[in-house]
Amino acid sequence: MPDLPPAHRLIRKPETGARVPSGRVVLGYDERFLRRKRLMTEDDEGFLVDLPETTSVSAGDCFELLDGRLIEVGAAAEPVLVVTGENLARLAWHIGNRHTPCQIGADRLVIRDDHVLKAMLVQLGATVGHAMEPFTPEGGAYGHGRTMGHDHGGHDHLRGPVLTLPHGLGGLHVHHHGMVKVEDEPEAPDE
Repeated sequence: MPDLPPAHRLIRKPETGARVPSGRVVLGYDERFLRRKRLMTEDDEGFLVDLPETTSVSAGDCFELLDGRLIEVGAAAEPVLVVTGENLARLAWHIGNRHTPCQIGADRLVIRDDHVLKAMLVQLGATVGHAMEPFTPEGGAYGHGRTMGHDHGGHDHLRGPVLTLPHGLGGLHVHHHGMVKVEDEPEAPDE
């Protein structure tokens, strides 16, 4: 079959309106983070995604082809851990503290299959089961879609106040939105 025209634009699910997609592509969580990639629809039609920047794509979003047609994105089933327990908020905190993407439901959490996190969660009292299902975790705290480090989407806070810390704080981890300056400890006076 011939290739479809390229897609240079992503339309988020709420913005598609009454337009009906002409095709569908099913992608896993990692595959839904892209800028430029050749993809195949479920009908075996190839097309090139060529977006201006790397983008986190959600299930239900659509790639708009150059000729105006839409290709809907679906989330592929993949190996995940389904986490349940008495205190989901506490379990979610521990998952988030490890900067791990997490899908949050009313009575369960879903994370990618990871034996280390599974052991930690079981130790915390969770019930953890394996499943094959679409993984659609919460977006990043700053609305950028992925929990990959701490980014502010092209802006910085370098004009803010400076926090000065004494040297040798024994591995203190500081999370901030200004500048951190570590000063050397003053020399001990000669006695």
